[in-house]
Amino acid sequence: MKAYGYKLSFLLCVLALVGLIGCKPESPTGKATEAAGQAAVDAMKKPMDDARQTEGALEKAAQQTAEQAKKATQ
Repeated sequence: MKAYGYKLSFLLCVLALVGLIGCKPESPTGKATEAAGQAAVDAMKKPMDDARQTEGALEKAAQQTAEQAKKATQ
């Protein structure tokens, strides 16, 4: 009777192991992942470029204001 229990336990373990190995989630293909990554980079690129241009304009305005304040105090 013990041998039957051991065989049944072994069979259940093997079936569980096969089920776990056979049911791995499939990963997306490399090209699809690369395309999604590039799309994310492109989506962030324009707002970052706009922010850099705004930053440059603000720096220029700050320099001009500082120059005007310096002239006014002299």
